[in-house]
Amino acid sequence: MKAKTGSLLASMMFLEYFIWGAWYVTMGTYMSEHLHATGVEIGAAYSALAIATMISPFFIGLVADKFFAAQKIMGVLHLIGAALLFLATRIDNSTGFYWVILFYALLYMPTIALSNSIAFSQMSDPGKQFPWIRVFGTLGWIVAGLTIGQLDIEKTATTFYLAAGISGFLGLISFILPNTPPKAATGDASSALGTEAFVLFKERPYLVFFIAAILVCIPLSFYYGFANPFLNEVHLENAASKMTLGQVSEAAFILAIPFLFNRIGVKKMLLMGMTAWILRYIFFAYGNAADHAWMLYAGIILHGICYDFFFVTGYMYTEKKAGDKIKNAAQGLFTFATYGVGMFIGTWFSGFTVDKYKVGDVHDWQSIWFVPACIALAVLIFFMIFFKEKKTIAQS
Repeated sequence: MKAKTGSLLASMMFLEYFIWGAWYVTMGTYMSEHLHATGVEIGAAYSALAIATMISPFFIGLVADKFFAAQKIMGVLHLIGAALLFLATRIDNSTGFYWVILFYALLYMPTIALSNSIAFSQMSDPGKQFPWIRVFGTLGWIVAGLTIGQLDIEKTATTFYLAAGISGFLGLISFILPNTPPKAATGDASSALGTEAFVLFKERPYLVFFIAAILVCIPLSFYYGFANPFLNEVHLENAASKMTLGQVSEAAFILAIPFLFNRIGVKKMLLMGMTAWILRYIFFAYGNAADHAWMLYAGIILHGICYDFFFVTGYMYTEKKAGDKIKNAAQGLFTFATYGVGMFIGTWFSGFTVDKYKVGDVHDWQSIWFVPACIALAVLIFFMIFFKEKKTIAQS
């Protein structure tokens, strides 16, 4: 891969995830401040991405891959997306805001797969080259959070203006990205959803893992939707900037996964990930911005273990169980079930929970955080009892 090509791909990844990090993390705070949204309304807005995750495989598998060059369709989607992000700031009610965010998510989520396709198409050794390109996406998310925190704009519409501007810029430069022509017109709706991978459910260990993965998305939804409003309500200064420590942690811990995966086995790694979820919410429940601020920081930094040791490990486990023949279908099914079905359930449930423990204009955050902690504990117990996988993973 030429240096120029690598630079273009790295820039694409940086901007792709900068956009997401610029509006997504602080959306709950924005809705609470400007739209006076309830917890359910905030949860509904976050569920838009789950809906988009469930629908985007059809768009990518049945339309974009077969009729359009990937870089061109990505450019169009980001340009329209920029207009929708700007439009979101013109809306003064939660219902209208939800529909704008839903339409935007339906355009944005396919660009994740499209950006990956563009990158993979230029690589001679994706296994070695892709991580070095993808890490710029994590950097983009971090820089977005730091920028928002330093400019002190996380409670304002400026976060959406920033995301819209970068989206428009990426939309334009997408047309000069390496050409990625459409693929042959093969496959159908079932292959787009990864239903070929249903054979994995014949293996009890994978079925148990799959159920646990969907359920653990409920605690995950609490963090994505309400961590920033919580940190702002307890007056942690520059909360958006502080939350980027989670992405720094994510980037650091991911380096340990290949080593630990073979050394301690998949079960212990997944258990470590679930245990970290419990600890995170206990820290949040008892933390504050004064004498227990370290607990808030610990809860944020645990994101690396929470995410990497469960979801990244889960993708690796899925690939090993599936083998080469159905690995793409298996990864698609895993994404559909977790970031689609699991997050859809979790975003709505978290919204109802936050509303239940609202007292006047503030929230009983300790009671709120105990809920995902207990759910994570229940999933942990379920997983410990029923997951029986050999250290050497056999393919289905």
